[in-house]
Amino acid sequence: MKCPYCGYKESKVIDSRPAEEGSSIRRRRECLSCTKRFTTYETVESLPMVVIKKDGSRQSFDKRKVLGGMIRACEKRPVPLEVLELKTDEIEQTLQNSLEREISTEYIGELVMEKLRTLDEVAYVRFASVYRQFKDIDTFMKELNKLLAEK
Repeated sequence: MKCPYCGYKESKVIDSRPAEEGSSIRRRRECLSCTKRFTTYETVESLPMVVIKKDGSRQSFDKRKVLGGMIRACEKRPVPLEVLELKTDEIEQTLQNSLEREISTEYIGELVMEKLRTLDEVAYVRFASVYRQFKDIDTFMKELNKLLAEK
């Protein structure tokens, strides 16, 4: 690590501790040339993800949009916000682990429905009805029958 005071390229770590709820590490360093101390932060590099929408347009992935959709589906349901945030983090981690930089909204929607199915059946059906754009009562009933058959 290059010293911000003298530019020397060697330093030693004096102290390390977790920062930002464990998502980064704070390190106190001492320059081996001028002996001044400075702080650095180490974080995991996250690669940007691009979402390909149904109309073919592209935009950067926003975890808040996923969370917002899940909150709307769970409105007036006994699902705590903390659980939804955890499931959103799991979805984001799944997407990061896939190493794909371009992700379709269809794939994201399927991941959300998978998480909602295990959390709350009503929220799942709400989300699925919007996501799959149920045109009539028959398609809605088919989805409900699939859900009942899984039980």
